[in-house]
Amino acid sequence: MTIKSNPDEWWMSTGEYAARLKGLTINLMYQDVMAAVPFHTEVLGATAEYTCADFASFSFDGFTWMLHADHTYDGHPLHRMLKADLDRGVGAELRLHGRDPDAACEAAQRLGCTILEPATSKGHGTREAFILDTEGYLWVPDVLI
Repeated sequence: MTIKSNPDEWWMSTGEYAARLKGLTINLMYQDVMAAVPFHTEVLGATAEYTCADFASFSFDGFTWMLHADHTYDGHPLHRMLKADLDRGVGAELRLHGRDPDAACEAAQRLGCTILEPATSKGHGTREAFILDTEGYLWVPDVLI
């Protein structure tokens, strides 16, 4: 994991980072990016590509997602809504295919995360768990049965 305390010292240029993103990417807003890092690395089993107080990049099985500190979106249309006292993540379900839900639940329990539904084998052919992260985003790690 690359941990930087100075967001001006990126591990690659922002242009290089943007050029490697393909397909769908996810940007999630966090009040405390660094507090969220253990959830993403331990519960989700992701690789932290870069972390600092303002931004974090994670990868898992070829998929990349990012966390941004609220204040980094001060010029973004969502910024006004981030100031409101809204529950984050409500209505969105973020599925991470290929992450063992039993291992994810063990890590989530160790970190004190909320497990809405423990690892369960479903009739549609997956074993999955429903876990809330530090900001209330719902993550569903799953594997094929």
